[in-house]
Amino acid sequence: MDDDPTALVTAAQAGDTVAMAELLDVLNSYVARICGSIALDSGADAAQDTLVTVLRSLGSLRQPAALFGWVRAIAVRESLRHASADARALPRNPDLLAGVPSRDDPQLAADVRAVLRRLRPEHRAVLVLRDLEGLDEQTTSAVLAVPKGTLKSRLHRARAAFRKEWTI
Repeated sequence: MDDDPTALVTAAQAGDTVAMAELLDVLNSYVARICGSIALDSGADAAQDTLVTVLRSLGSLRQPAALFGWVRAIAVRESLRHASADARALPRNPDLLAGVPSRDDPQLAADVRAVLRRLRPEHRAVLVLRDLEGLDEQTTSAVLAVPKGTLKSRLHRARAAFRKEWTI
């Protein structure tokens, strides 16, 4: 199979179950990477919800070539939903960070995930899309459904929060 899943999308939209299974295989790691980075512990649940939504809504995708952008928007939305639910479930306890390894601990240097966990979901989302996925401002703004100015300020705050948490 080549890197262009357009034929798979078209076949899956026409009801080809084998093409749908292959398409989900193609999307699985892409969705898992986005959801895991934003929703953290609920990343697998967010990824599953994303793939279910893709399965149910594939017929509404008018431009098969836009598959990855469409899936990315769904993945970010589901990840933010799960991350927000997780944040509401956490107790507000200032001692919550007491178990975080010290700055000198070599494990901390490798555990970016621990730093991301301490950020707000919308900050994780903008960092993942801009700094990990490499999306430009316009695309990130569209995926998150926020104006460019909001995106820029959110990215600035997210990077500052990441730096602050990284140095703890």
